[in-house]
Amino acid sequence: MSESHTQLTAPEIASLWTAYLNTSMSVCVVGHMLKHIEDPEIKKAIQTTYNIFNENLKILSDIFQKDNFAIPNGFTNDDVKMDAPKIFSDSFCLIYVNHMSKLAMLAFSGFVSVSVRYDIRTMFTNGLSDVSNLYNQTIEIALSKGIFVRAPYIDVPAKTDYIDNKKYLGGINPFTKERPLNAIEISHLFLNIQTNSIGIGLCLSFAQTSQNKDVQEYMLRGKEISYKHVQIFTSALAESNLVSPGSPNISITDSTSQIFSEKLMMFHMAQLSAAGTGNYATAAAASQRYDLIVNYERLSVEIGQFAKSGAEIMIKNQWLEEPPGMKDREKLARKEES
Repeated sequence: MSESHTQLTAPEIASLWTAYLNTSMSVCVVGHMLKHIEDPEIKKAIQTTYNIFNENLKILSDIFQKDNFAIPNGFTNDDVKMDAPKIFSDSFCLIYVNHMSKLAMLAFSGFVSVSVRYDIRTMFTNGLSDVSNLYNQTIEIALSKGIFVRAPYIDVPAKTDYIDNKKYLGGINPFTKERPLNAIEISHLFLNIQTNSIGIGLCLSFAQTSQNKDVQEYMLRGKEISYKHVQIFTSALAESNLVSPGSPNISITDSTSQIFSEKLMMFHMAQLSAAGTGNYATAAAASQRYDLIVNYERLSVEIGQFAKSGAEIMIKNQWLEEPPGMKDREKLARKEES
């Protein structure tokens, strides 16, 4: 048996299935953005994004067919109304694609790390290269247009040092002043301000264009959660006398026409919630001040509860596609006995 026809492992199946759902969703979202972009430079980046996702979708479909792997339902042209009015500003589209390229880099690197078969490793490695180039392209465009939000600046260290006091790890005693943030802690606070700001824009646009009351309320709840988290992280920076770096341009139009299916919007929010939970876990592990760790842990619980509510809405409406899994052998055995 050739390597390209070796039976797929569980992690490879999971990676292919997840990649297909994420990619098919992205094709719908970016496709609608592309139709309405006016700025030629930004349109070029959105077109590159669309081409990357479209090509990946074709490669994934080929692998599914070759391996007799049922192609996931994912998302299709039925999940987006291309003729619907514009909802996102050009600058938001650029920031959105930059953010999604970062998520894609993390996803592809994870897929590569659990894949063994040559054709699958090659596909994900090439995908990682494509989205890395896209990330660089979108940053350059944002910088040239003056809309890229930079992280706070601190002094470059003039010498090295070691932590010599357990107070360095403090931050939960209300009667003592916390030490200033270190560079690692600042970087995670900044990242989570940016990602939550993008979440605010998406939640508002989805609530505004949804035709389903449950989805509208869910998106408004998500907006409030993201806004609260931005305020908490901004306050942590301010306590160390760091000026808030500001938020990305999240401007949206006043259109209320439905663009994306309710299923797509709920899936997208579930995807972002999962990414947010991962960001908070990473930030908590990297932070050395207890108050920051406690904040990330309690805010992760809030995201988890929000994601659970979203899953319940999706199950209720049969929007949640089931991942591939093991057959229930005990259930099969009992069925045979009867």
